[in-house]
Amino acid sequence: MSIRRAMPDIHSESMAESRDFYGLMGFEEVMNHGWVMTLASPTNPTAQVTFMTHDETATVVPDLSVEVDDVDAVHTAMLENGAEIVHPLRNEDWGVRRFFVRDPNDRVINVLSHL
Repeated sequence: MSIRRAMPDIHSESMAESRDFYGLMGFEEVMNHGWVMTLASPTNPTAQVTFMTHDETATVVPDLSVEVDDVDAVHTAMLENGAEIVHPLRNEDWGVRRFFVRDPNDRVINVLSHL
């Protein structure tokens, strides 16, 4: 299994203000669906931060997103090791296959692959 990127997910009710603030550091908006917005470095596109007002299909906003090359293999490994799946493995309308899992620190991790 290979990790493609990892980024923090920040619950926010101040999307525009967050974009403007992080823009002062050089981040640029690369994705915005209204409820979720991702900012990235223009020179290192895997350096990203995501802001969410809520999650469109889950009942919890994750703390961290990890993009992997094979989300199904990671899901299987998590199940085999007794990890708590917080949101089931599924394909989302915005082009990702993902699930949420709770880590030993009680943090919710969004594990995903692009379709």
